[in-house]
Amino acid sequence: MTASGTPDTADELRGAGLRVTAARVALLETVRHGDHLGADAIAAGVRDRVGHISVQAVYEGLHALTGAGLIRRIEPAGSPARFEGRVGDNHHHVVCRSCGAVADVDCAVDETPCLAASDDHGFTIDEAEVIYWGLCPDCSPTRSSRSPRSS
Repeated sequence: MTASGTPDTADELRGAGLRVTAARVALLETVRHGDHLGADAIAAGVRDRVGHISVQAVYEGLHALTGAGLIRRIEPAGSPARFEGRVGDNHHHVVCRSCGAVADVDCAVDETPCLAASDDHGFTIDEAEVIYWGLCPDCSPTRSSRSPRSS
């Protein structure tokens, strides 16, 4: 633990059963300080921190970190995989149809998995993945240019 009371990155990696390397530390920190980053942006962030790293090493590291539950991989339809550091709370996402911006959305209702399936087909459901689609504020037409709805 660090003086602030939170485990440092190396301790988290060890605790997840992963070998601590400069690349893995940089990967985890880049994902956690980013905003739903794709692999290319993560690779650039890691290179800024530790120098050269191959794309293959980035993908292998992301796979290991995801498997260990330290990061989360999301895959909005029509978009490359994105990674985030917010894990373990079964939150959801909203994605802009125009620019691809992604934002977190806390669980809307009910307990985990947030939504009760109308038919579970005998499955024991422990998680729901919901993606809301729309236009972000930058891509939405301004309110003044919208035509008023008729009553």
